[in-house]
Amino acid sequence: MRLPEISFKVVEDHSCPLYRVGDEFKLSGDILVLPHDKTTCLILTSDIAKTSKQQDFEDFCKNDRNYGYSFDCSGCTGLVTLTAYIKKEKRIMADKPVKLTAHRPGTVVKSDTDIETIASLLTDFSFFQTLDENEIRELVSLLELRKFVKGDCIIRKGDPGTNLFIIIFGKVEVLGDDGISIAFLGKGEVFGEMSLLSGDPVGATIKIVDPTTILYINGKDFRKVLKRFPDLQMYFARLLAQRLAKTNVVRSEEIASGMIGQLSEMPPSELFQTLNTNQKTGVLNLSLPKGSADLFFRDGCLIGVKYNEEESEEAFYEILKETEGRFRFVPGLPPDKVDAEELGDFMWLLMEGIRRMDEEKGENEI
Repeated sequence: MRLPEISFKVVEDHSCPLYRVGDEFKLSGDILVLPHDKTTCLILTSDIAKTSKQQDFEDFCKNDRNYGYSFDCSGCTGLVTLTAYIKKEKRIMADKPVKLTAHRPGTVVKSDTDIETIASLLTDFSFFQTLDENEIRELVSLLELRKFVKGDCIIRKGDPGTNLFIIIFGKVEVLGDDGISIAFLGKGEVFGEMSLLSGDPVGATIKIVDPTTILYINGKDFRKVLKRFPDLQMYFARLLAQRLAKTNVVRSEEIASGMIGQLSEMPPSELFQTLNTNQKTGVLNLSLPKGSADLFFRDGCLIGVKYNEEESEEAFYEILKETEGRFRFVPGLPPDKVDAEELGDFMWLLMEGIRRMDEEKGENEI
């Protein structure tokens, strides 16, 4: 279907770095005309391209309604709301026509307008604050843009390091052994640098939590950039030191707790029995693929359990099923648990949990 000339007007501005209320874009065929004296936003042009191909937008055009189709851009450091309407008057060509194409994975940032737009978004990111405007533009010309959806894996633990990644907007999760969550990263943060700097394989899997837009640079160009901009060498040296220090602190705390390990080496039933038999008092922290869990023991008796917002015997039974994850026992109880009642007779709870697991196993084998 050939669409009529459509205008898209900004009707709401939520801290957008480029556009303001009243700015108007004109779409004719595959040509988008920008507001006067405005630069191109890769995100917004991609959003308009996708919107113009949606069925409900075509229906809007077929019905010849003059006004009323509104949508939000995907957002970066800010966002805008636009309303589309059909222009009846004769089309007037304006200053800056740009070819409208939805940006696919691996879009290279090459045109002057693309570079200016991306550079303006990055000036507040800590990674770029050691560079001046001209140096940022030079660096941006080496970057590629890619969008990811929830559930995508960008890199996997054990893979060779090939790129440095910069999060423009969105959220990713850092996963360690057994798929255990280590941390979350968001807008302005970088990853992939440790394997590029050390030459070692990637140390963690990076998985998309929310729709995310990322800029990345390949390892060869990254090394050239470090030689070209010594200040970036210092930035990454500090970043590497901070991340190693954080890892060492966590490891030291685990060692100090006196009891750490993997469920693959000591399953939950055996672990719980050990704490019960030795009459331990403290909190057992579990990092599991489906989330974190805490079990509270007093003199070996189970007095509380929490797993994915569930605090009952059912949570205990669900934890018993887990075969992968990391555990750490921390001596001592929080004040609100010191005088808590027992959840139930420990051995009865344990046997009931094992009975349920056996029943489920039998049902699955039928």
